[in-house]
Amino acid sequence: MKFTVVGSGAMGLRYGVLLQDAGNEVDFVDPWEPHVEKMRAQGGVYVSRDHKDRHLVPVNVFYPEEYTGNPDCYIFFTKQMQLENVLKRCAHFFKPHQYALTCMNGMGHVEKLLNYFAPEKLVAGTALVATVLNGPGDVDFIGARGAGSMNLANYTEKPDEFTHQLVAQLEKAQFNPNLTTNFRGTLLAKVVFNSVVNTLCTMFEMTMGEYAAYEGADEMSRQLIDEAYDACERDGIKMINTRQEELDSVNYVSKVANPLHYPSMYQDMHNYRPTEVDYINGYLVKLGRKHGYEAKTHAFLTHEVHLAELQKQKELKQQQVSSVA
Repeated sequence: MKFTVVGSGAMGLRYGVLLQDAGNEVDFVDPWEPHVEKMRAQGGVYVSRDHKDRHLVPVNVFYPEEYTGNPDCYIFFTKQMQLENVLKRCAHFFKPHQYALTCMNGMGHVEKLLNYFAPEKLVAGTALVATVLNGPGDVDFIGARGAGSMNLANYTEKPDEFTHQLVAQLEKAQFNPNLTTNFRGTLLAKVVFNSVVNTLCTMFEMTMGEYAAYEGADEMSRQLIDEAYDACERDGIKMINTRQEELDSVNYVSKVANPLHYPSMYQDMHNYRPTEVDYINGYLVKLGRKHGYEAKTHAFLTHEVHLAELQKQKELKQQQVSSVA
């Protein structure tokens, strides 16, 4: 199968490289110039696993404006706030027969992708796997090969022949895919997961394992999960996990699968980039307010993260002034 990864950061590289390893033809498209130029200069991307076995993997990488490939399926892994602009830059090479797969964090991407892909061509899901982009052209896959899992569903909730072929390739690449027929419930499961782990680990600058080891972690997690489920259920969303199963997932991934991992929101905050909190906790707040329900803890955390972002921008400006002086 032929894939093109649009948004070739940490997760985009993990999906693309492992699908390439599994025998598929893969191209990479990315707008970040230092990243693209570094990969071109060194002849590929350096890949490590758990900070070990760093090696160069050859990849074909392009800027959006120059790409002319014709894949069977695009894999989208941009940040939520970047997607609309990236789609505009890529629109010239989209074709009606092509499928789109995305496992991006948060919510907001589906509506944007539907402006370019027919509903029957859209597959979306969630990736329960950790990856870190160390810098331009350098990525670290966290966890052993085959670690982690993913859920995915057709937007139409009616899997077709291509979807089953896609799942077969994802299985071959050891992503452990689980195909469901519950589109919104599948996507919201990861939003709820991230609304706990990503946000709290970011606010307190700790790994997932450090958070889960705190004696009050379950109580904190339950409060956020309950509010999230209350909001989702009011919107008619049938979740794929029970509330207890969602808590169990938080604990398993944090304590067993990826205890040493700093979530992606922390990585953004640490590197002075905007976070996706509005598309995670903030999304749950808006969902509840549609039905007169206040997810108060999620609203408080959303404000907290934005305050922290302001402080990080202040730090960055101070560093820039000091470097000039």
